[in-house]
Amino acid sequence: MKTRRDFLRTTLLGASATWTVPGFVNNTFAALDASTRDSATQITTGKDGPILVVIQLAGGNDGLNTVVPFADDDYHKARTRIAKKEKDIIKLSDYCGLNQSMPFFGSLYKEGKLGVVQGVGYPNPNRSHFVSTSIWETADPTTRSNTGWIGRYFDNACAGADPTVGISFNKTQPESFGALKNSGICLSSPELYRWIHGGGEQDKAEEFFANLNSPDADKSPMKVEDEAPVDGASIGMGGGKPGIVQGESNLAFLERVAMDARVSSSQILEIAAKYKSKVTYDGTPLARSLNLVSRMIAGGLPTRIFYVSHGGFDTHNNQVNSHDRLLSQLDSAVKSFLTDIKAQGNQDRVSVMTFSEFGRRVQENASGGTDHGQGSCMFLAGAPIKGGLYGKHPSLSDLSQGDLKFTTDFRSVYATVLEDFMKTPSKEILKASYPKLGLIG
Repeated sequence: MKTRRDFLRTTLLGASATWTVPGFVNNTFAALDASTRDSATQITTGKDGPILVVIQLAGGNDGLNTVVPFADDDYHKARTRIAKKEKDIIKLSDYCGLNQSMPFFGSLYKEGKLGVVQGVGYPNPNRSHFVSTSIWETADPTTRSNTGWIGRYFDNACAGADPTVGISFNKTQPESFGALKNSGICLSSPELYRWIHGGGEQDKAEEFFANLNSPDADKSPMKVEDEAPVDGASIGMGGGKPGIVQGESNLAFLERVAMDARVSSSQILEIAAKYKSKVTYDGTPLARSLNLVSRMIAGGLPTRIFYVSHGGFDTHNNQVNSHDRLLSQLDSAVKSFLTDIKAQGNQDRVSVMTFSEFGRRVQENASGGTDHGQGSCMFLAGAPIKGGLYGKHPSLSDLSQGDLKFTTDFRSVYATVLEDFMKTPSKEILKASYPKLGLIG
């Protein structure tokens, strides 16, 4: 039987970076021998088991301009420059609505496939990116456990599973994957692909990536916005630019994102090309990540949790355009992903969950942005979700030092997902019992 080292070296290859690896790892599970594959799928509740895709909105998403309380006068008084008016939203109720940059999320809501959780947070909130992210990742606001909530799920529900039970697309493994036994796989290594520089396969690689990202469109190298955010927890901190530049070819992208490959280019391209999607994904880092997640699901990996990041949400200045753009990118990427998943016939086993380390302050600042706050919102999307508004929208007049008071503990969302979707007891994983929200249909 292959060791984990052998598996990583010959298949996943210790894989890529935050803005995604190329789509060659979609079918790496096939590289395992049959007995290992069968064992892995049985342990992780079967090949048809549930799959959770976690999207981190890194930097602190402004919940008030995402799920907008357009009917609240206090909202408009506090945000004379950046407030969204009723014409700028997709109404969810007579009080609040979605940012108009999220039309697909709006359609999901109408179909009953989008859960919107309001006022999410935790007791004694922290406004540090790093501390608050750690609290969300460990599900422990007090002691900051040395294991993550997802890692504890692996330890408690997936004992003996293949390492691919969890896959993250980050520069470093997220703290949530911290485990005593199996911490999953982080596709991150800033190495260059050896085969690029000597394989003589550049034209073939370019053609593959054109087909990967725009299967029914022009086959020229993909262009990416020069302002698209870099994914990952560190990116939201400074509003930095992505690791891709306008007009950059897919091969250049591949060179910069590549890993320590030990296989030939032809083998890589053969693996990547096995799943033929008819869905077009945008060229944003998030869309590329979700494209790969879709390919891995289609390829039969036994993964139960995928983790991707969408950065740039630390909107201290000039928020209006940048925040709308980030939400539009989220909306578009999730649309392509869920459309792809439905075409595969996997829609009933896949759910998407977003989170962000904190929200923003109610009052806009002098720079046309918002500063670190407390309560925010979460989304759960997909066919298994029972759509609707969950939790109580926080008061905009009864504040905590200028911040929204949380009304829903984020661990209630985790408990709901773990018990009702992943079908595993949550108390041992979350170290306490939390009321569930009825999010799963």
